[in-house]
Amino acid sequence: MNAIPATSAVLSDSSLVGTALSRAYTAEIDAWLHSVVAGAGEVRGVALAAVGGYGRGDLSLGSDLDLLLIHSGSGHVAEVAERIWYPIWDTGMKLGHAVRTIDEALELAATDLDTATSLLDIRRIGGDPRLVAELAARSRALWRDNVDKMLGLLAERTRERHDEAGEVAFLLEPDLKLSRGGLRDVHSLHWVDLAEEDLLLSSERQGLAGPHDTLLSTRIELHRSTGRHSNQLLLQDQDEVASALGYGDADELMADVAGAARTVAWITDAVLHRIDLRSSRRRRRHRIRDFGHGIQVVDETLRLLDDAPVDTDPVLPLRVALVAARADAFIERDVLDRLADHSPHLPDPWPEEAHEVLVDLLLLGHDSIRVLEALDQVDLISRLIPEWAPTRSRPQRNAYHRFTVDRHLMEAAAECALIADRVERPDLLVLGGFFHDIGKGYEGDHSEVGVGLVRRIATRMGYSPADTETLAALVRHHLLLPDVASRRDLEDEDTIRFVAEEIDSVNTLELLGALTEADSIATSHAAWGGWKAELVSELVRRTSDYLHSGGTTVESAFPSDEQLELLEAGEELVRLDGHELVVVTADRPGVFSRVAGALALHGVEILEAQLHTQDQLALEVLRVGGGIGLDERPRQVEDDVRLALQGRLAVRARLIQRARNYRYQRVTTARPAAPQVIVDNELSSTYTVLEVRGPDSIGLLYRITRAMADLDLDIYSAKVQTLGDDVIDSFYVRDGQGDKILDPAYLREIEMAVLTAIAADA
Repeated sequence: MNAIPATSAVLSDSSLVGTALSRAYTAEIDAWLHSVVAGAGEVRGVALAAVGGYGRGDLSLGSDLDLLLIHSGSGHVAEVAERIWYPIWDTGMKLGHAVRTIDEALELAATDLDTATSLLDIRRIGGDPRLVAELAARSRALWRDNVDKMLGLLAERTRERHDEAGEVAFLLEPDLKLSRGGLRDVHSLHWVDLAEEDLLLSSERQGLAGPHDTLLSTRIELHRSTGRHSNQLLLQDQDEVASALGYGDADELMADVAGAARTVAWITDAVLHRIDLRSSRRRRRHRIRDFGHGIQVVDETLRLLDDAPVDTDPVLPLRVALVAARADAFIERDVLDRLADHSPHLPDPWPEEAHEVLVDLLLLGHDSIRVLEALDQVDLISRLIPEWAPTRSRPQRNAYHRFTVDRHLMEAAAECALIADRVERPDLLVLGGFFHDIGKGYEGDHSEVGVGLVRRIATRMGYSPADTETLAALVRHHLLLPDVASRRDLEDEDTIRFVAEEIDSVNTLELLGALTEADSIATSHAAWGGWKAELVSELVRRTSDYLHSGGTTVESAFPSDEQLELLEAGEELVRLDGHELVVVTADRPGVFSRVAGALALHGVEILEAQLHTQDQLALEVLRVGGGIGLDERPRQVEDDVRLALQGRLAVRARLIQRARNYRYQRVTTARPAAPQVIVDNELSSTYTVLEVRGPDSIGLLYRITRAMADLDLDIYSAKVQTLGDDVIDSFYVRDGQGDKILDPAYLREIEMAVLTAIAADA
């Protein structure tokens, strides 16, 4: 018998990568299994066949060997099966196997979709060739005879899978097989093509070859580099896979994967649409609607009449998109190809109607995304807006973003549309969403680069200089409100003055507040929540009041009258009420650090802290989140905070123990933040602001604040923000004499102490 393939030179040959490795590996497995069959003895009426993925020849290093032993009623088949299966099992290879007669296989295939599709790619490995040929012919005939039932099941299964697995093109860590646009969609399109020829166009059939090769090659190298059978392309694996496939970096790989998946998803959508139409046409008559300009919707499909002004109307692609989105109609490939081949470029400046149609399309919200994706498949968006091209399929490889740049811009515009009734200029809001990150496709700071791009675009679209500058301000400052709200003290009048000087218009501030919400929601589920919404809303309100009053600052609301009464009572207090922790205790170094450490023991995070001292007492009001302790054992959390303040809880020792018990943390960002301490002595007139960045870990805030206490720093407020596995913490501090910290030598000592604390275990 031949050598087991896993010990051969094929898998260790670095010159074989991707599909070339798959073909060589499949050939070697074929040869080895042929020898296994030969060694099982000569038995009439028995054949071994490859089915499923192995039958297609798409064998990856982590794939199952899908095998079917076909027999014609031989009484010795069980003995033959054992002589074939056991050598395979002995290798440790994953085996999917069955023993059936032709009639048994077909009976199951008539009702079971998985069996039916696995038989469509059957091929002989060894044994009686007549059995394999008969089953192949009859299974394909059965597939075509049951076309209505099977295509309905396949379409239903495909949509369910898409809902569960998300999209390859836009997920940070996609499932290359099951996610929308992945390899299972390619397989499904192949099965549809075997069922009925006219459901897959020849151009689509040809267009699948390249994407299939990209996705399969990536999957194969993922299996080889990790030694795992998982199809999820995790961030920590992307660099190695990219290198194996000859990409310059993982960004190039993920851009190709996204582009391939988008093509597969687009063709899948078209075929699913045709399946739906095929079924519905049998139940009702045609419905034809005319929308002018040669645009017609027949049933749920958009078509262009022969006399449509494709060659003369540069606005027609946008008109088609708007009609398709409003009518929930599918744009067929021939319509898009016709527009791409013959539609003229928009003039400079645009006709007034052009930007109105684009705005109307964006104001439809998420209904616009499907048609924008369709236009982008044939580069019509780049034809309309050339600056768009570098954003196409551009990955954002960090744990905070779930979409590529182009899809994020579409999602942000859609979220803007949902809240457009809050602002006076909905058109500027949705355009701000659509263009705010367009600079990410270019070198340099994306906000500053984006300003120049959007000025050019808005001018070409025909917007006035004033409106153009408003759009430029939205692009330049789209990160300002969330950054300030989550990292700076909103009770400090210098913070409000700073924002007001950056945004000197109440209308622009209103637009920016709405854009911040839409941008955050479009970024990820973790990027927007009740706490962040409150902070941004409070910042917008205070800045608006400041601008309306002509520069009058608003008095601080902290400490409140109720909190002052607690201080005047002079009694120690630890009170956890929902997500607010109030602490009154004797003022001494390290109070905040002890509280942070006690909370960390329960997995409770400090999101925001305000601190005040009066008459030898310290007041801390903390907004907290996370941790099961808040819901399940709030009194124990309170008790541990009290013990920590009394010096009766071994906080550091317990945190070290907790960290040891929680050693494994999966990497969720491809580019973890390098530890950094940023000193800002300009923003506040009374405090030094220390911004600390670095990778998150158990007890990190405790270690940082303990290091600050060791250097006699008084913390007056803190903002804590976690982005994936990174943190950005901001502290308003003074020295022991109550002054800002200006001494460079002292600042260097602070930086060294904090960076050392970040690197420490506990």
